[in-house]
Amino acid sequence: MSDEICEMPATELVTRIKAKEISPTEVTEAVLNRMEWLNPVLHAFCEPTQDLARSTAAEVTERIAHGDPVGPLAGVPISIKDLLAVKGVRTAMGSPIYRDFVPDEDDIVVERVRTSGAVILGKTTVPEFGYSGAGHNPVSPAARNPWNTKMTPGGSSAGAGAAVASGIGPVALGTDGGGSVRIPAAHCGIYGFKPSMGRVPMYPGARDERFPGASSWESLGHIGPMTRTVADAALLMSVLAGPDPRDRYSLPAGDVDWSTALEGGIRGMRVAFSPDWGYMSVDPTVRAIAARASGIFEKDLGCTVEEAHPGWEDPFEAFWAVVVGDTDLAGMRALLDKYGAEMSPNVVEILSRDWTAEDLTNARTVRKAVNNKMWRLMADYDLLITPTLAVPPFPLYTQGPEIIDERMLPSTAWLGFTIPINLTGQPAATVPAGFTAEGLPVGLQIIGRHLADADVLRASAAFESAAPWASHWPHPV
Repeated sequence: MSDEICEMPATELVTRIKAKEISPTEVTEAVLNRMEWLNPVLHAFCEPTQDLARSTAAEVTERIAHGDPVGPLAGVPISIKDLLAVKGVRTAMGSPIYRDFVPDEDDIVVERVRTSGAVILGKTTVPEFGYSGAGHNPVSPAARNPWNTKMTPGGSSAGAGAAVASGIGPVALGTDGGGSVRIPAAHCGIYGFKPSMGRVPMYPGARDERFPGASSWESLGHIGPMTRTVADAALLMSVLAGPDPRDRYSLPAGDVDWSTALEGGIRGMRVAFSPDWGYMSVDPTVRAIAARASGIFEKDLGCTVEEAHPGWEDPFEAFWAVVVGDTDLAGMRALLDKYGAEMSPNVVEILSRDWTAEDLTNARTVRKAVNNKMWRLMADYDLLITPTLAVPPFPLYTQGPEIIDERMLPSTAWLGFTIPINLTGQPAATVPAGFTAEGLPVGLQIIGRHLADADVLRASAAFESAAPWASHWPHPV
């Protein structure tokens, strides 16, 4: 029964808990037992909160027994990425600077899942401040990919991807500043949804000026669900979405009905397929899997699919200048003298670079160009699909492969599909699209028009029906 519980989606758990077929305490104990077994192997959680989980589960169990009202996630185990604040729980953000930091308030999304009755399992492993697409940091063991523990799960929501993929909770909260929900979801073979910019409010994460490093990503950051099913993501979005005055970017509620967003299919939609943006090197296996997945949209889902590219030049360097422009650079540099020797080299390099005013303003110009080319492309299409990543999972403790399809490239080139969609702020998801011959997962990215979150979810659900993935489980031990 314990394994059965751990493999249930959140939607089923909610139904069975409310019907009193199982209790939140039973669910929590099953998942904590799996955490005890797997976390020493996967290091998905850098800060487990077993006592908090048990006390919350007991409270929800009692409320149900007494017939008291409970929230939409009552008894559902959830993990929280370690870039999001949980009051009273150590939040190191993968950095020696915050090794002993304990927040005095919850992030807005943590407030919302608590109110909904969800059971917080703990904080999941991240690279330092989220400045990487891999899963290692200087203060806790590296998160590992449950499909092959010698490989990275991706990042920066590294532990979140490993946890959900291995059944340590059906859902997780991730953040996405350059792909950090979609990257580990693709590498771990699960579903990841990046809603429209502002759909889910952020505070204090990325917004609180008191904490250098933690306050990065303000104009790029999104919070989104990482799940095994599309329906679980929609359920979580029904709790997370909606405005808050602490986030000036937050959107009004009401234009998306999360309860019906998966319905209706996508027959007749016009879909652009860009296998490489017109300039990227892509692993041949990834390219082939993405091409097969694009065929599902046409043959099985009734869409018109055409190959098309937005036409921008690679915005990678501009992206990092935008990140720096969002960062308390003076505050971070003041901390380098004390902590720099312990910090991740890629973070130190970014902070130490001699950025000029022109670097930062040129980056804004590039961002405008990316946005303009994107809306012009999307005027002709309902959806845009791409590979999520240029490569399958790669070995631990690296930032990425330096050779892709026989070309020497920077070790970050594999991230090229996700980053532009943070510059534009559009909704995007990754769906599991297939496996390599070595049994490693590959994702397909589904991008919607501006604010068209429901289209992305509906397309994801349609693809899930045509090419289901949730029955495939890794065996990390």
